[in-house]
Amino acid sequence: MMWPHGRYPRAVGTDATGARFGAIMSGYESYFLTSVAPEGGRGFWLRYTVRVARGEASIGSLWFTWFDAAHPIATKLAVPEPLTGNGPWIEIAGAQLGEGRASGSMKSEKGRPRVSWDLTFRGEPVLTHLPRPWMYAARLPQTKPLSVHPFARFDGTLVIGDEATVVSSWPGMVGHNWGAEHAERWIWVHGMAFRDEPDDSWIDVVLGRVKVRGWVTPWVASGAISLRGKRHLLGGMRRTGSTTVAERAQGAQLTLPGAGGLEVRVEIGAPKQRFVGWTYGDGDGHSHDVANCSIADIDVTVSRPGLVELKLIGRGTAAYELGMREHDHGITMQPFADVPPPHG
Repeated sequence: MMWPHGRYPRAVGTDATGARFGAIMSGYESYFLTSVAPEGGRGFWLRYTVRVARGEASIGSLWFTWFDAAHPIATKLAVPEPLTGNGPWIEIAGAQLGEGRASGSMKSEKGRPRVSWDLTFRGEPVLTHLPRPWMYAARLPQTKPLSVHPFARFDGTLVIGDEATVVSSWPGMVGHNWGAEHAERWIWVHGMAFRDEPDDSWIDVVLGRVKVRGWVTPWVASGAISLRGKRHLLGGMRRTGSTTVAERAQGAQLTLPGAGGLEVRVEIGAPKQRFVGWTYGDGDGHSHDVANCSIADIDVTVSRPGLVELKLIGRGTAAYELGMREHDHGITMQPFADVPPPHG
């Protein structure tokens, strides 16, 4: 990432929500929310994004998916010149996201129903995925992920077409990332609302493979698992040798090592009809296909030296996303482009 005139973001620990797109010469920024009904199996995913191409005005987009077991409802709206200021973290087409609240609406696009939302949220403290604060200001890595609230509770109302859904203490999360470009390939896993576990038991992990001078790195994981309020960091460059990934568009099996002999095994996935396919644009005019599901099933097995294995089970309460170059994955793609014009 390049920052003009020596400008760098403030320390991420005190500015996890601050918008960066005003200082990005080329790249993207994304704020996103996901939440599910307490019983699982239905929920929403909402994303506020900004794309910046060198020499071009920034473009803001709102993305929305309603998930249920039958089929998702998805829509997207793109407009020029997103806003930020001293109030909300970001504002796009009048839709605002800020401290503890998300509100807005999207007109009907491509035959999709009008969507509106008015939500409040409260949650756990920030989770920084990168191991060192300076990495959020450095050129590498080019993707900067963090979770503003790795677990949150949502209240409010969603309206899709003429149907309103009351959101009352739904579990979820709030994320934020930005960068010069997406990883060559990535996975996002978020699990919560595990059976017989409190709110402060969750897992939030990003995995990526990065292209460097034509060579693609092994999978590098970053994130944490919280076990009844105690956070355990997972992955990192030093543990790539013991990180294993078997991924597909509809799910994955992962082995994620942590400190002190901790090992977390994850199996996550959902039927194909629960997924939405999106196009994520890169700054160079290319793109990724992205398979996303916010009502996936998840099984987590935690092994710790000297302790009995802990098993965490979530049904219809997990999020899974795979970003990939191939197009033969079998997930139906939404008819919304996200590719800015190439630049020199």
